Amino acid sequence: MKKLTFLLFTALIFSGITTGCGYKFGSLAHPQLESVAVAPVINDTLAYNASTILRGVLTERFTVDGSLKLVSMHSADCIIYARITDVAYKPIGYGSDPNGDDTFLANEWNCKVTVEFSAVIPGRGKPLIKNQQTTGSASFFNGPDMETSRHSAMRQAFLTAAKNIVSRVTEGW
Repeated sequence: MKKLTFLLFTALIFSGITTGCGYKFGSLAHPQLESVAVAPVINDTLAYNASTILRGVLTERFTVDGSLKLVSMHSADCIIYARITDVAYKPIGYGSDPNGDDTFLANEWNCKVTVEFSAVIPGRGKPLIKNQQTTGSASFFNGPDMETSRHSAMRQAFLTAAKNIVSRVTEGW
């Protein structure tokens, strides 16, 4: 009996401390927002298929986060608009030429993406989140198929940018 009383007392103290300090369990999203949609992404770069990749990882990240329900643009409480402004590849590691020359060749690369985004509540004149910029990056090595390596790195970089966007929409209040 003493053990049960002790456990109940401990639970009561814990709940009193956490509620008194302003802690909140569950979603941190704005209480008026219950659903979100991702508009088609604009690609201002020459990177092939970048807008499709970013829109896909954005919808994936909102689904994984779970704070807002992903719905169509016609029924959403909030619509995310995104524009890809830069996709850049830079060499970051070098190795010697296998032929024995004194030249060095890039064997490790970095892909950095820059995305502008905003969040709009349909019917409101003022955006919920004004244009903001976020970046993402990923490293990759030379491989037998360089284009596949570049594509995978670009997807990883967009995944980082998408995580930033989702956290700003769901926790940026």
